[in-house]
Amino acid sequence: MIYKTLRKLLFLLPPERAHALSLAGLKGWSKIHCPSIDSGLAREVMGIHFPNPVGLAAGLDKNGDSIDALGCLGFGFVEVGTVTPRPQPGNPRPRLFRIPEAGAIINRMGFNNEGIDHLLAQAARRRYRGVLGVNIGKNFDTPVERAVEDYRIGYRKAFPLADYVTVNISSPNTPGLRDLQQASLLEDLLGPLKDLQGELEARHEKRTPLVVKVAPDLDEEAVALIAGVVNRLGIEGVIATNTTLSRHGVEGLPHGDEAGGLSGRPLRTMSTETLQQFRRHLDASVALIAAGGIFSEADLAEKLSAGADLAQIYSGLIYEGPGLVKRLIQSLH
Repeated sequence: MIYKTLRKLLFLLPPERAHALSLAGLKGWSKIHCPSIDSGLAREVMGIHFPNPVGLAAGLDKNGDSIDALGCLGFGFVEVGTVTPRPQPGNPRPRLFRIPEAGAIINRMGFNNEGIDHLLAQAARRRYRGVLGVNIGKNFDTPVERAVEDYRIGYRKAFPLADYVTVNISSPNTPGLRDLQQASLLEDLLGPLKDLQGELEARHEKRTPLVVKVAPDLDEEAVALIAGVVNRLGIEGVIATNTTLSRHGVEGLPHGDEAGGLSGRPLRTMSTETLQQFRRHLDASVALIAAGGIFSEADLAEKLSAGADLAQIYSGLIYEGPGLVKRLIQSLH
């Protein structure tokens, strides 16, 4: 009830302003009240100990500035980013749009971030004891044919501090990025990263699994090809899914025709179907992380039944509030 009132006030503000105020308020609250993470649902995934299977998706804390505050909500894992090798401003504003009638968000942020060095400085100071994922991307002005160079920089720098690193090849807001999901280009990207992983493991004497985040706008043939590359190279995990270019569920609504990726309730079914397809085509050893349209306990149960090992929320947190995290975790006990 309190969050519903607060949400009405926040939704009077431009989305990015409301986002910044919410994180600032959460930081203040977390200094007063920070309950321990519920670890009664702990599980080993990708060789990592997750206190519980409910996590925060990348995008909400792009720069790692609020890891501790977000961790205080009870997440078993927090994924920060997407972060690029060099700082960049992202796309011009406005670039973030709420569609409350559909429980949806459209964004065309364009990987706005302070660069990986800033994020890692923040991560090094964290007190959060859950799992930390770092989501990496390429700078907007790096040609697709040289994208691997940016991802190698991101992975090499994040490796010592991150528990896992996500390779984001599915944002619709960086020109050409989704082309990297094509099987031949994907192998050329992930193969060198897998080689680098071996070098870094020997140097740092730790494991930092590689995860790939995919789009929901894939047919099953494309899913099978991507899964084949993942299986062949031994990539440890897949996040299904990022935002969609579809406008199903928001047609005719205010801001429903804005350019960008659509997330929230309208994404749930499409994302779950993609998840199921990947589970059919991936080796059993490859972890599957669900993201897309989780707003309730039933939504989480659907994702887990579809084959997910872990789940992430973002839009659901915006619309349902921090209490959603606790409800989702309690529903699994």
